[in-house]
Amino acid sequence: ILGLCLVFLSSTAGLAETLAIVGATVIDVGDFGSSDSDLSNAAVVVEDGTITAVGPRSEVEIPADARVIDARGRFIVPGLTDGFAALNNQSYAAAYLECGVTSIVAVSGGRRGPLATGLDPGPRVSRLESVGDNPGTIDEHMAALESLAADGVDIVLLMYALEPEQLRTLIQRAYELGMATMGELGRTSYADGIAAGLDAVVHTTRYSLGLASEDMVRAVAERPFSNDLESAKWRYYLWLAELSPHDPRLAEYAAILAEGNTALMPTFSLLHLDRPWAANPWKDPVARLLDPVDINSPADEATGRHTYDAAHQIAYSSVARAQLLVEEAYHRAGARYLAGSATDVWGTMPGISLHTELESLVRVGLTPREALAAATSNFAEVFPNWGRRGEIREGWTADLLVLGRDPRTDIRNLRAIETLILGGQIVEPMPIEVVPTRDYFSLQGD
Repeated sequence: ILGLCLVFLSSTAGLAETLAIVGATVIDVGDFGSSDSDLSNAAVVVEDGTITAVGPRSEVEIPADARVIDARGRFIVPGLTDGFAALNNQSYAAAYLECGVTSIVAVSGGRRGPLATGLDPGPRVSRLESVGDNPGTIDEHMAALESLAADGVDIVLLMYALEPEQLRTLIQRAYELGMATMGELGRTSYADGIAAGLDAVVHTTRYSLGLASEDMVRAVAERPFSNDLESAKWRYYLWLAELSPHDPRLAEYAAILAEGNTALMPTFSLLHLDRPWAANPWKDPVARLLDPVDINSPADEATGRHTYDAAHQIAYSSVARAQLLVEEAYHRAGARYLAGSATDVWGTMPGISLHTELESLVRVGLTPREALAAATSNFAEVFPNWGRRGEIREGWTADLLVLGRDPRTDIRNLRAIETLILGGQIVEPMPIEVVPTRDYFSLQGD
């Protein structure tokens, strides 16, 4: 089903030309994917990087100087966003664009390495950095937050060591500074984080801590990252793997996660390779751009699997199964979603893993349109500082994909990209030399 993507790698310098895409179906991704006001035989006009007209072909005036793209029988969707991803080199940028990812929320440092800047072309970057990794006073945490804001960070990830009152104060200050907020919590419950107004929380395995006992939560908060199967984190993970999908605590907690305005970002792709149906990611056409040396804990190129010992593989596979089961309950309760792949930890890969993320969202019950919204319009709905990205509307940024197949019937059709428009400019194919930038085989990941 998957079509071959192009490699989009020419320079985007200079003013974007005037474009008119005519004859395609514009797919509506509004209202978290619940709207379905699609527009067939449409015309989309793009000038200076902005969408200036959208409507029926018969009603839209095409500028005389426009480059016309005949897209009859095609489908237009916004460029995709990966909400939790690394960007380390031009190869990564190429992989994102080839898979239609025009924006990322960039996570850097540690296992993910440094954020590469000045890549051309590359996806738009919204920077994410954390506060509250370690215990401290509110003055210390506030100083860290304000330093990040001064450095141009767009989204703050509020972490395990924050106490409830500290979290509330930091969320309020982040809004005043024009920053969005995400949470990965421990000392503060997720229920309290949602009540305090977090925009999003990340990782099913983390925001499901609200199901565990207080003693277990406290132990995880003290040491949230470990590969030791005897650690508090893994005792919690394996407890979660044994939780029955019929346990009444699950439905009760799902209602808490769904009742506020906080979006969930499951990052299914972290455990995708540990599910029996996972295909070998190195067989994906985009993987030719990537080098295993750049990937944290990459899949074996021959098997497409991790090379864990038997005990760790059983543990990871158990948690991978549990993640889908608990997330099904959260979706049934009405949770709202953002798509993030967590690239490039545990073998996740730029661009490729966002598509496995979207497939997993459909697996837990989202419609293809809702999954598409989770990677496009939902970011503008959830993050107050996101701007006009993620919908095909007048006045919005012209990051667009023209598809040869209909993603409403099969989310995998998002890979059938025929034209990518970034900032109003068609990005043409050009070969790229893959240059490894780091070696993670020697790192001890958490």
